[in-house]
Amino acid sequence: MEWSFLSAEHLATALRRGEVTSAHLTDEAITRIEREDAVVNAICVPDFDRARAAAQEADHARARGEDRPLLGIPVTVKESYDIAGLPTTWGLPHHRDHRPAEDALPVARLKAAGAIVLGKTNVPTGLQGLQSFNDLYGTTTNPWDHTRTPGGSSGGSAAALACGFGALSLGSDLAGSLRTPAHFCGVHAHKPTLGLVPGRGMTPPDTPAWPTEPDLAVVGPMARTARDLTLLLDVLAGPDPLTLGLAYHLRLPPARHQRLQDFRVLVIDEHPLLPTGAAVRAAVHRVADALTDGGARVAWHSPHLPDLTDAARVYTQMLIAGSRARFPTESPERLRARIAALDADDQTLDAIRQRAMVPSHHDWLDANDRRELHRHGWRRLFTEFDAVACPITPTPAFPHDHHPDLLARRIDIDGTDHPDLDQVVWAGLATLPGLPATAIPAGRSPEGLPVGVQLIGPLFEDRTPLRLAELLEPRTGGFQAPDSDWTHPNRRGRGG
Repeated sequence: MEWSFLSAEHLATALRRGEVTSAHLTDEAITRIEREDAVVNAICVPDFDRARAAAQEADHARARGEDRPLLGIPVTVKESYDIAGLPTTWGLPHHRDHRPAEDALPVARLKAAGAIVLGKTNVPTGLQGLQSFNDLYGTTTNPWDHTRTPGGSSGGSAAALACGFGALSLGSDLAGSLRTPAHFCGVHAHKPTLGLVPGRGMTPPDTPAWPTEPDLAVVGPMARTARDLTLLLDVLAGPDPLTLGLAYHLRLPPARHQRLQDFRVLVIDEHPLLPTGAAVRAAVHRVADALTDGGARVAWHSPHLPDLTDAARVYTQMLIAGSRARFPTESPERLRARIAALDADDQTLDAIRQRAMVPSHHDWLDANDRRELHRHGWRRLFTEFDAVACPITPTPAFPHDHHPDLLARRIDIDGTDHPDLDQVVWAGLATLPGLPATAIPAGRSPEGLPVGVQLIGPLFEDRTPLRLAELLEPRTGGFQAPDSDWTHPNRRGRGG
């Protein structure tokens, strides 16, 4: 029996029953990686020797009567997380020799739960962009079509799951970095409520691993099934023991409903600043039909929905200001000169991105105040609805684009050219207010590419969109393994 594509939940049951050993699962996963990853390039830092040793110890522990949530289950981890003894580079070649001495807290929780870490997965340079390539580890390709990207920045993790390289993966999300790769590769992912999962040790290699939480960014699970997302989230969630705060006393409430017919869902398929491609619109409608067929109450409009245009502008401002503060690309003088040439009335997202590269503290305070208005709007909306279903990006996976300037990259939406970074407006819908959002597979495009949809839930009610994802899974198809014929004409190996 091949175990590679079974869920972590199924594997845990088989391990408890003695139907398989962790050593066997680990060897099978490693063999699969060695056989197939030369084409996909998902695993950039293998850790096979230690994985085999950990699997042997997991089998010994089970023989002693121990049982933990992930005991003996092979997993992967995004390269940006510290793992003791392995390089953490964020795809930056000048950090190739940076090897932290301690595991990141989320990694430590994985290991404490018994997971077997196979290795690290590839990312874009500095975690910047919706693709996964860098000068140190090369390009990760989409398992469904190697001429296309698996997404970013958790693209290596999503590709690994689609290929059967481990049952779970640990990713992160600032601009859709969990949800976009899940959408492009046909797997599940969950962006938790902001602050629910501590990220200590998921920091750039020149930054101390202190218990600080970056604004907007979250740590989250990726899996092939919705139930596995909950399994991994329960392992990861909880306060950092080095901090005290509201989350220290917080217990996630149960899902609002257990039956599909009890859910109230607002469906959105249009954004005022960006068209939705036909393939993604069709996927949103498939989810809406599945909800309706299951007896859920579905609406397409609500006066309580926060203004999508303003949300996109505030999110863009805060996203770029934070990113450029950490990874400056031009001198402030050059940036100010370029910004001065902009029309004062220009409120396009491109203009907002440029202005956000040299923000003042007053600018940030103003954006933060506007964010609070959006959070209040979402609280009102979730008195009327339990979840919002909407796109993750406007298209399925797009062809590799390695233009060195992020702002110069373009995205084709049904034959019309748009700025590449404009497409993160859908991810920002949940990121700006810090809401949980679950990415689910929702069928295929006419070209056979996976298409996903996100389910946004109320603040700290992560179990509500996760439960809805679980109920929708059999109705929308769930994960399907890509064609294993690696000689397919579109599977041209690594490259962009």
